Amino acid sequence: MSEHDKTWHGQHLAGLSKGERAADYLRNGMGSWTFVGCFVLAMVVWAAINSYLLAGNAWDPYPFILLNLFLSMLAGLQGAILLIAAKRQDAIAAAMAQHDFDTDVQAKAEIDRLMAINSEQLELLGRLLAALPQSGVSEEDNDGEKPTPTRGDPSP
Repeated sequence: MSEHDKTWHGQHLAGLSKGERAADYLRNGMGSWTFVGCFVLAMVVWAAINSYLLAGNAWDPYPFILLNLFLSMLAGLQGAILLIAAKRQDAIAAAMAQHDFDTDVQAKAEIDRLMAINSEQLELLGRLLAALPQSGVSEEDNDGEKPTPTRGDPSP
């Protein structure tokens, strides 16, 4: 298993059908400036060929009705492909939101557990401090600093 397949997104991409992969590929292609440029160039070439090169024998003379038919079919197909891709993106976003929520719930449970352990430790420290014999010696000397124990001194 590659490093990419271990992530949630990698596992999701591995489970895509051929149709879903094709919709994503076409969506990415149609949403690029390269596609727009090629599309405009193709329409200009179509118009130039039919208007100037084949002026008398044009298969689609000036109002370019055949070109309009192709453009209408292309728009219908593009709309369907974009809707398929958008629906898939919504499903991905919902799955990722659920994954984030599950992670947050697990993190909250872990934090609550750690906070409980911390509270128990603080309570135990409080009981230990209360159980220590009270010596009449102040923990701080006149300078406001804690005294350093000497070698024979058992106090910390």
